[in-house]
Amino acid sequence: MEELVLSSGIKNGVSLTAGALTEIKRLMNQDQIAADKCIRIGVKGGGCAGFSYITEFDDVKEGDTIYEQDGVKIAVDSMSELYLNGVVIDFQSGLNSRGFIYNNPNATKTCGCGDSFG
Repeated sequence: MEELVLSSGIKNGVSLTAGALTEIKRLMNQDQIAADKCIRIGVKGGGCAGFSYITEFDDVKEGDTIYEQDGVKIAVDSMSELYLNGVVIDFQSGLNSRGFIYNNPNATKTCGCGDSFG
């Protein structure tokens, strides 16, 4: 995936850390997800801070922006693209938390659990 960098230093698009890539590949293998599927990253209204993140396996849909990183296709719909530009997704599996962590430079507030933002 070619990364574009704005003058502010924020990268365009959505990217995954090595930990997130490893977990997505593990889940695809474990759940026997077809290789032509993508990981859909998006937002929806709701959550305690205004918006919630969506992370799911899906088909590529018309109008999606597609990023590819280390063989993993990442699909983002046009509405979500506005809120996710420059986001970096990590995966953590510690004693205190387990799951995908969104490092979103566009978020002005987040909730305590990290699952929603404003």
